[in-house]
Amino acid sequence: MNKILYIEDEKDIGQWVYEHLEEKGYQVVWLQSGEKAFSNMEEIDLVILDVMLPGLDGFSIGKRIKREREDLPILMLSARSAVEDRLEGLQFADDYLIKPFHPEELVARIEVLLRRYSKHTPDSLVFQHLKVYPRENRIVDTRADREIILTGKQFKIFQYFLMNANQILTKEQIYEGVWGESFMEGDKTLMVHIRHLREKLEDNPASPTIIETIRGIGYRMKS
Repeated sequence: MNKILYIEDEKDIGQWVYEHLEEKGYQVVWLQSGEKAFSNMEEIDLVILDVMLPGLDGFSIGKRIKREREDLPILMLSARSAVEDRLEGLQFADDYLIKPFHPEELVARIEVLLRRYSKHTPDSLVFQHLKVYPRENRIVDTRADREIILTGKQFKIFQYFLMNANQILTKEQIYEGVWGESFMEGDKTLMVHIRHLREKLEDNPASPTIIETIRGIGYRMKS
């Protein structure tokens, strides 16, 4: 699961972008200023940065980020569309998107930047009859050459399994990794999502061979 640092002080647009990216399967850290932007930077895969911010502006923050992590892609967001503003941003940033924008355009630009900077992600992975393209966020059923479409939450669960393939995972680990909250015993939310996920991925959902149930512990995705 790619982790995005998003710095935006406008609460309405910030909440809108945050929720959309979370639905798309990204883990998003949303800050309303650059004050704490430089902590845990090694965990971040991409930065989305507004230009107009309280305190340090986006240009100053972005330049410092690039000095500290040259390999970290930065996408600037701004209502400032003047050519000189775009040129200043593109001196250090990898892309510059002008507000207002369509959320799907934002996601498309994020995916391009993540693919461009990816060094270790394989082109594809095979799980029985599934072929997974991590850089493209695609899953294909090779028997029918058919793309499998997952909901945002289903994809986040699948990504978590993918990052921990062939490992036994407890329900607590999966829930906390995907929802970012503590698991409450008796909560059926995860079980319901995995049932629906199996209906899309498994040859026989009643007898799953890709996402196995490990009785008394949790689940495991087998390659």
